[in-house]
Amino acid sequence: MRLNLDKGEQFLIFGIVEARKEKNKIYRGADNKESLYDITLPVNWNNKCVIFIHGYMGYKDWGAWNLVEDYFVNNRFAFIKYNVSHNGGTTTNPIDFPDLESFGKNAYSKEVADFDAILNLARKEFPAETKFYVIGHSRGGGIAALQSRNENLTKIALLAPISDIGSRFPKDAALEEWKSKGVYYRKNGRTNQEMPHLFLQYEDFIKNKERLDIEDHCKNAIVPLLIIHGENDTSVLPKEGQKIAEWSGSPIEIIENTAHTFDSKQPWTEKKLPLPLENACKSILTFFNDER
Repeated sequence: MRLNLDKGEQFLIFGIVEARKEKNKIYRGADNKESLYDITLPVNWNNKCVIFIHGYMGYKDWGAWNLVEDYFVNNRFAFIKYNVSHNGGTTTNPIDFPDLESFGKNAYSKEVADFDAILNLARKEFPAETKFYVIGHSRGGGIAALQSRNENLTKIALLAPISDIGSRFPKDAALEEWKSKGVYYRKNGRTNQEMPHLFLQYEDFIKNKERLDIEDHCKNAIVPLLIIHGENDTSVLPKEGQKIAEWSGSPIEIIENTAHTFDSKQPWTEKKLPLPLENACKSILTFFNDER
């Protein structure tokens, strides 16, 4: 195992668990593009590792995701979170989307390839007996659901997951306009950037439609799933999580009085998780620790 607890920085997470963390390591994802990941290993590790997938216009350090990492490390899990390779960040500026060209070329199949690259890396990094778990949020929840037939995974938790990729694209006249112009833009409310979406994203979806069929994968899932959704989510409606639960025969938890990000936001300056996100983490921890 290359992540050696006897070397490198040792530190305390909230004074609870001693762990080693390596931050902003480089991996090669889709199209061999470099991106960043973090890996943390507690000294009293339980031989389980969580892989976290962020959502649309997101990144591994968004909001309270670092505190989600701390939560699971404090409960003896190793934790890996990463930036998808074409999310618009770079290895030197992973937060404010300086690489809009890559963002415009991103595709769901690329994010599947990114996850495959991270899982392959993790399987080489950790001993053979390691059990791998996944948490995906929003679009990342959809990517995680597409791993529900992956025999290398033990369990998957989906936070406010999308249930259908085709429905995320423009329709009818808007689709034709996108095809004609080759690009459409969506404003990022945090950075005020106009984020480009090249038409090749849709073409890639059509080309890879079978691999990107969330419903089919969930109906034939071999990996246990847990779905968690915010009651007031307007970005990805709770009915999408309910569909995944029905297709896969999985439990779903609806958290009251919270929306898409479970009260987290960017930047998150608090030293503790927002309560709805903490409750989601508690449910996921119980699910991951249940050996049934």
